Amino acid sequence: MTGPNVSEVTDHCNVSNAATYEVLAWVVVVQFVLGLPLNLSVLYVFIFRFKFWKNRSVFLFNIVAADFLLVACLPSKAYSYTLGQRRNPNYSLCKAMHFMLFLNRGASIAFLVTLSLDRYFNVVHLGRRNFVKALKKSPQISVVIWLLLLPLAIPATLQTFECCNSLGRNGTYNQNITDIFRETVFFTQIILPFIVLLYCTVCIVHRLKKKTVGEKAKLRRAMYVVVSVVVIFSVCFLPSTVARVALLTVRIRGWEEMEEVVVQFYDALMVLSYTDCLLDPLVYCFCYSGFKDAYLDTFCPAFLYQRLRKDGTQTTTNTTTTSKGRSTSLPMIEKLQV
Repeated sequence: MTGPNVSEVTDHCNVSNAATYEVLAWVVVVQFVLGLPLNLSVLYVFIFRFKFWKNRSVFLFNIVAADFLLVACLPSKAYSYTLGQRRNPNYSLCKAMHFMLFLNRGASIAFLVTLSLDRYFNVVHLGRRNFVKALKKSPQISVVIWLLLLPLAIPATLQTFECCNSLGRNGTYNQNITDIFRETVFFTQIILPFIVLLYCTVCIVHRLKKKTVGEKAKLRRAMYVVVSVVVIFSVCFLPSTVARVALLTVRIRGWEEMEEVVVQFYDALMVLSYTDCLLDPLVYCFCYSGFKDAYLDTFCPAFLYQRLRKDGTQTTTNTTTTSKGRSTSLPMIEKLQV
């Protein structure tokens, strides 16, 4: 390994239980094997069949792009675990991987929350000017969001994030400031969006209870979108956040024996957070039924697609029968949006 402060970085990066990290390495490999073709196929549909730039789904495409970049980082993580280390042994590559992981994580969260806010304004404040809808139509806004996320990913490259050697280990003043800033970014990136999502979900459900039967089918789709995002947060992001609190607590208190156990739980839950790239396609299906039709039409065998479409037609409500005559490759987004 090369780079500055080598001894500081490597002190606590060797794994304490090789068997645990062998299992985690295989889990990451499975995520990569499943996530790569899934996200490549979703990218293909968004670009060549769904034509996201015409269907006002630029934000969804950015979530797909973030997931794909996350999947591209997974082989490095699996390789590190097989070597018995908690991060890549190459200092420069380690920093690059952390930067990419944090950037893509932040982008996925930002665009998922923006999508939920759009559904919230369309349901709870229907009739008022929805600034989110105006923003999501512009590719330039997506570029701005990526640029704003760049500074938030930089703290992960200042010191090795997993090993976190200085915080609670009598580090220098500058090291402590760096660690505190990094941890603040990490927790804020998860906790604030989750509070926003919970608020949007409660408001949409409350609004749904007040609506008449004829309006509920459309609003229920909006509720599914927001609830699916909350589920992704609850499964992928919140557990690692709680584990991070436990890890920092035992380190600050100096409980070294307990730290060895907590570190393994934290790393396992961080690996669980990478499952986000496998769950996000559910959000796309809830957002636009046309995406699901285009995906099945592209990758399912003809006989299976016809059977699925026939079964879906039999259970379709009156609110969706107007979509029968459209081409699956070019869904009518305006009629499907909430």
